[in-house]
Amino acid sequence: MPNVLLRKSPATFKTLPLYVEASPDRLSYQSLGRPLNFNEVIQRRRPVSIPDSNAFSVELANLGVSVRFTLSWQGREYWVLVRQQRLDRGDVVLKLISGYIPAHELNLPLLTAIQEIAEECLLETPEGWLTGRFGETWLPTPYQASLRYREAVYFNLASLSGATRPVYCGNMVLMDRPRAYVHMPTASLQLIYDMRLEVPREVRQLSLFHVDERLEDGQLVAQLDRNRPDLYLMPLDEGQPQERLLQLRNGQFSEVSTGELWLSESFAPQEGWVVRDERIRWKDWWAARSA
Repeated sequence: MPNVLLRKSPATFKTLPLYVEASPDRLSYQSLGRPLNFNEVIQRRRPVSIPDSNAFSVELANLGVSVRFTLSWQGREYWVLVRQQRLDRGDVVLKLISGYIPAHELNLPLLTAIQEIAEECLLETPEGWLTGRFGETWLPTPYQASLRYREAVYFNLASLSGATRPVYCGNMVLMDRPRAYVHMPTASLQLIYDMRLEVPREVRQLSLFHVDERLEDGQLVAQLDRNRPDLYLMPLDEGQPQERLLQLRNGQFSEVSTGELWLSESFAPQEGWVVRDERIRWKDWWAARSA
């Protein structure tokens, strides 16, 4: 039975619609209008039209953030993906860890990205759960009341090299240079940070779990389901992904079938600053990489 880690009211979440301007060499965004709650954002996430994918101005529903992070453990590296049933789009995909950026962090999306890792990706060892540090800053421990976090052993999170084209919030260039794209089907601007999570050497046995929030009886409920870890690893060889998918539990890897898998739109082709697709088949993504 799933273990409820946290309950909170969705009414506390507010974000801001955006005005976005793009040219071939840069993209900038700024807030537009009043703060929106979650339901208002969903109502605004309707397809937009952008004739020129390299130069445009457009009003969008919200700003989202994702993290493509590389897990480093025992001399091997893996991209981390999570399984999500997207009720608003009627599908199930593997995606990067991601979330909506709240209004007060619109100019600090890196902070939201780090928070999402702490909330969605749980690393368990026999001695307890790992917390982590980003530089000199400790990551939050959102489930402190429900889980026993280790104190002396922790993982290190760091930024990897960023995208070549800068993204601005107003006149301020964003730190760590995230990749950016406008997702036309949902009228949203998405930022993707490239990061690395290094598990300490002394960790010999590791399990990975994904925690996602669900709306139940008017509350957002974060649950840990040990029977559905929902966190997947794509092995890397010299930084390049390999056509395999794994899960990790109690230090043991198991293969996952990829026959009918779909990946989220962050894996779909990007034209200029625009992504037009909702998702892409696993096999089509690999075919495109090989072309």
